Amino acid sequence: MDQQFEAGLGLGGYDKSLRDSVQSWLAEDIGTGDVTTRTTIPAGSNMKAVIHVKEDGIIAGLPVAQTVFSVVDPSLAFTAHAKDGDRVTAGTVIAEVEGSTHSILTGERLALNLMQRLSGIATKTSRFVDILDGLPTRLVDTRKTTPGHRMLEKYAVRVGGGANHRFGLYDAVMIKDNHIKGAGGITAAVIASRSVIPHTMKIEVETESMEQVGEALDCGADIIMLDNMKPELMAEAVRLIKSRSPHVLTEASGGVRLETIRAIAETGVDIISVGALTYSFEALDISLDLGGKKGRS
Repeated sequence: MDQQFEAGLGLGGYDKSLRDSVQSWLAEDIGTGDVTTRTTIPAGSNMKAVIHVKEDGIIAGLPVAQTVFSVVDPSLAFTAHAKDGDRVTAGTVIAEVEGSTHSILTGERLALNLMQRLSGIATKTSRFVDILDGLPTRLVDTRKTTPGHRMLEKYAVRVGGGANHRFGLYDAVMIKDNHIKGAGGITAAVIASRSVIPHTMKIEVETESMEQVGEALDCGADIIMLDNMKPELMAEAVRLIKSRSPHVLTEASGGVRLETIRAIAETGVDIISVGALTYSFEALDISLDLGGKKGRS
């Protein structure tokens, strides 16, 4: 599992935390026991199950599913027939699980829930990334993630070809409209923050007008977010920023859709953030079946 997580996707070292989370999620689902499986299937039953996709998409979460089955029953044998990031078509068998029937069925729903959600995020991300093909603009996520699932959901964004924005409130300064109001203006907010944070930390400022862009430049923002600007105004803002401070990064944000992202990227922005990658997606349809193979490997 660690090798798949660590292959450039940055989840190395998350194993212990993930297992702790899986134990908690299993406890929520199992409670005092899987009464249906316990009362219908003989205790000594052993079978093989296949996990297959029922629609085209990008797979993410196979190592997570493996962890679920391992926590349920370490004796279960999990064999992956795909890897995270693979584009698969409907009917593809992506994994097999063999061992105690009770254990397989007890872990089935949690394993599928996680894989379906992560694969849905990766699939949606890849659609945005494909539209940006040939342009240098980077697609990133936001903090609009499911509580308790941020690390996994941001991992799925990377699997889909995107990149991550800040992970939390602790790793970068992002001065947004409410901070600006509370501090008494962009300049006041930036000066107050710069006087406290380490020199290695960046300051990003959200702007909605050319006036705010100019103020953010004047007070030394490292990243300027262009929030909900029309492409024409955004292109003007990018030209101003790059002419005055070429090192300052530009980020487009707000209501970005598949239909609009190419035009936004063509304004010259460095980064486009899309919250919908992790809060508005369709889970990929993935199923587990006991017995002989369904679909194709």
